[in-house]
Amino acid sequence: MNVILIETSAKACSVALSCDFNIEFERETIEGPNHATVLGQYVQETMEFARTRGLMPDAVAVSAGPGSYTGLRIGVSEAKGLAFGLGKPLIGISTLKALCCHVMFSPVFEEGMPEGGLYCPMVDARRMEVYTALYDSALNEVRKVSAEIVDENFLRDELDRHPIYFFGDGADKCQEVIKHPNAHFLPGVKVMARDLMALAVKAYNRGEFDDTAYFTPFYVKDFVATKPKNLLENL
Repeated sequence: MNVILIETSAKACSVALSCDFNIEFERETIEGPNHATVLGQYVQETMEFARTRGLMPDAVAVSAGPGSYTGLRIGVSEAKGLAFGLGKPLIGISTLKALCCHVMFSPVFEEGMPEGGLYCPMVDARRMEVYTALYDSALNEVRKVSAEIVDENFLRDELDRHPIYFFGDGADKCQEVIKHPNAHFLPGVKVMARDLMALAVKAYNRGEFDDTAYFTPFYVKDFVATKPKNLLENL
């Protein structure tokens, strides 16, 4: 089974081609956000590789949010167009669960999650707000996805009962605020296209596909348009 994987939910932009549980090809940049500039080229290069190797995709998977409004919109639009053009199913993947997969398959948890431990992926939502959720070691949702303002009491009850591992671009700014002894921070975790692979394969095998025409990203909050600061100063 071959799947094109697309990730544009944050500053990084990446595309990969997986064959079963192996990454055969990938293109990525962390010098974003420049998704609109590079994504189309990455997809074209990936498709050229797939054609020359006889690895044409059976599905297209895309990071579905939460995350950057613009980034998600660009990624999902590209994925929908590709899936429609190929006549293949579309699979939307939770960005927060993909972040968990990045950590699960890292050396940090080679021996598995400590008993009772929980994953807390965090996506930056500006200031002290994050998009987050809690998952157990099997990625069952313990606390629903939400936008949260982080202070010293954040997840206090859960931290009293469980070791919790915080990671993602929203976690770095919270480390000086959350001081509970059960809080563990994993620095430098960025979601990339390859992190969608395991979830995409699972969804494909279960036949869990999204409607290519009507699928939209999971923004959590409504988008609020603002005028650039320099424009406001000239009014």
